[in-house]
Amino acid sequence: METVLYRKYRPQNFKEVIGQENIVKVLEGSIKLNRISHAYIFAGSRGTGKTSIARIFAKEIGCKASDIYEIDAASNTGVDDVRLLNESVSTLPFESPYKIYILDEVHMLSKSAFNALLKTLEEPPSHVVFILATTELNKLPETVVSRCQLFTFQKPNHNVLKELVVKVAKKEGFSIEQSSADLIALLGDGSFRDTYGILQKVVSYSADKKISAEEVLEVTGSPKNEIVNDFISAIEEGSAEKGIEAVNKASKANVDMKVYLKLILRKLRQAMLLKFAPEMEKQIKNEVSDSDFEFLKKLSAKKDSKINSATLLVLLEAYDLAGRAYLPELSLELSIIKLTDQKQ
Repeated sequence: METVLYRKYRPQNFKEVIGQENIVKVLEGSIKLNRISHAYIFAGSRGTGKTSIARIFAKEIGCKASDIYEIDAASNTGVDDVRLLNESVSTLPFESPYKIYILDEVHMLSKSAFNALLKTLEEPPSHVVFILATTELNKLPETVVSRCQLFTFQKPNHNVLKELVVKVAKKEGFSIEQSSADLIALLGDGSFRDTYGILQKVVSYSADKKISAEEVLEVTGSPKNEIVNDFISAIEEGSAEKGIEAVNKASKANVDMKVYLKLILRKLRQAMLLKFAPEMEKQIKNEVSDSDFEFLKKLSAKKDSKINSATLLVLLEAYDLAGRAYLPELSLELSIIKLTDQKQ
């Protein structure tokens, strides 16, 4: 069975970690000075490397696999589960200086389970290190947070993900267009895991070892360029009818409205940058297909263009609403009506 890319290219040491350099630097320093804390919190959105760095940290302080315990707190939420954990920490490590407990999704623990865990965090055995990983730091009791060293993991930026896509595709024997790598990074939405997952689908689909933007759109179910461009053209032309028709086409194609809006915002931003920061033209040209670059250049060349900061702000608001609205299409339909100065 083929190994999934996320596991295949998971960093094995601190040198291979990308996007979390500040955290790595502090952890390496504490190991060098032998200042190991008894408990850490790794907080950040999904797919940012929390568990990977926890495993690397465990290995770097000399822990063998037999003394590393990974516990899914989402499946072991009760007080009885934590009591069993509390009993196990008292036993000495098998063959390591420490026993490491990595509790993933720790915010899922019940209130009583947190209270039970707190007792161990207050007076842990000297051979035990806890690493609590969470995507929702706000759900952790302050009493727990105050007893741990907190590290906040940042989402990797777009360029980091794009470089990762190009690098991994090459290692897998694929050539990839810059526009394709840019699109995969965009759809990865600040998550290493999701970016790897999208690339995995694309390389499994591609028969000729050449990854085009069209293949990425096909595999991910993203809207075709024409539907994205039609919505943008509708703004420029002041045609609410054309914009609503584009939204309707995207909806019928079962396109995720947030993904649709994300692609629209991306192109609008690129058009705006071409207009107000012409020195970025070369960079933007590398990010898009030739036909899209021509489309963007025409938009940016118009003196009375409606592609401006006010337009982007309206669509950013629509993007936020699209994820929460009962009818995701509605936020886009309302935004095109507003942007084309139609009576509401």
